[in-house]
Formats: sequence, C-alpha cells, structure tokens
Amino acid sequence: MTLTREQAAKRIMVALDYPEAAAAEKLIEELKGIPCYMKVGMQLYYAAGPAFVSSLKERGYYVFLDVKMHDIPNTVKGGSNSVTKLGVDMFNVHAGGGQSMMEAALEGVDAALSGGTAKPAVIAVTQLTSTSQAVLNDQIGIGGTVEDAVLRYASLAKAAGLDGVVASPSEVVAIKSALGASFQTVTPGIRPAGAALNDQSRIMTPGEALRQGTDYMVIGRPITAAAEPREALESIIEELISVE
Repeated sequence: MTLTREQAAKRIMVALDYPEAAAAEKLIEELKGIPCYMKVGMQLYYAAGPAFVSSLKERGYYVFLDVKMHDIPNTVKGGSNSVTKLGVDMFNVHAGGGQSMMEAALEGVDAALSGGTAKPAVIAVTQLTSTSQAVLNDQIGIGGTVEDAVLRYASLAKAAGLDGVVASPSEVVAIKSALGASFQTVTPGIRPAGAALNDQSRIMTPGEALRQGTDYMVIGRPITAAAEPREALESIIEELISVE
C-alpha cells in the first residue's frame, strides 16, 4: 500500500472552514505547492461564493464542494448542474433525501457535461461523525446501530449510481466489504495522535484510517488551527507514506 508523497497528499482534504475568503487565502498560501484537495464547506461557500471555487480550480487545486444538498429531486438536480459547471472535482448530497433525489443529482451532472466540463465524483452523506448512538436513536429517530444506518444509506447511494459516501473511518471496512473496494469513502473525524477531539465522536488517526482502506480523509482544525499549518500537513503526509 506504500504511497508516494503526491498520492498521500491527494488523499488529504484540507477543510477550509473559514468565515471569509481572506482567512482561507492565508492558509492556501502557506500550503502552496502541496497537491492536496481543498474542501469548501457551507460557511465559506455562502460567504465567498462560486467565484472562490473557480479561483481554486484556476490555481490547479482539487476541490471538494461540501454543501450537502438535501431537497426535492428537481431542486437537487438544478444545484448539481450548477456546481458541475463550476468544475469541482467532487460534491455531496444527503443520502437521507432518498434514492430518487440522488438519481436526480446525477441527472443534473450529466446535463452540465458539455464543452469539456469534467465529470465530478458525487458522494452521499450517510451519518455525520458527530452523530452518536443516542443521537441517532433518540433524536433523529432511526433505530439500530450507527453502522446499520450508515450501511443502509450507503447501499441506497450505490443503487442510485453515486461514486461513494461520506462516513466515519470506523465504517469504512463494512462499507467496502458490502459494496466493493471501488465504492469511495470520504472520512471526516480524522485526528492525528494527541489532537483535540472537538465536536467529533467517531474518530481515527490518519494512519489508522488509511489502513482501514479509506480513499480520502477530511482534516480541518489539526491543520488549520496549528501554529505551523504547513508543518502539520507535511507531518500527516509523512504518516501516510509510512503506512505499509
């Protein structure tokens, strides 16, 4: 499984969870030259807009647009069409919207593929990494274990034709076993040894997540809040390279 430096860097999605573009630009400048993904979430996308995403693509970055679309199928179809035209490499929808909604997302993608527009990977959110067993059962109202719920949603996503799912690293083995090694997993809840847990409840170190077989790992505060963000990212890359 030994990865090159470039392969390891591409497995990492740096979460640009900032309130405005200026703060994100400062980090991007510090990480310049490292071929990782940049994850643009709701806070930054709502503040900086599509132009910021376009600027990342113009600079050669891979972009995961993390806006978690969840609406009626026709609305999601339109949203998917719009973000595909931005040139993002990956975006997500909520599996909780159902199979028809996820299929509509792919219809929106296909309708945007003209004039050389590249096809993005479309993945589905299963359960947030902040969702504990108690929250799943008592607040969301879904019975069974978290893994049961994740696998149910992941199966729906595959049936809809999506490329993969967002899930915690703890569910990667079960997802790959049930749905195949090529079904992609994007895993938040990644914390280097010694890092604060913050609001995550189902976590793993980068090396552990790679050993589980995950395709991509989303890492935010351990990099963005570090005193030396570039050093923090390089350290994670070295950890991934050392996994055998």
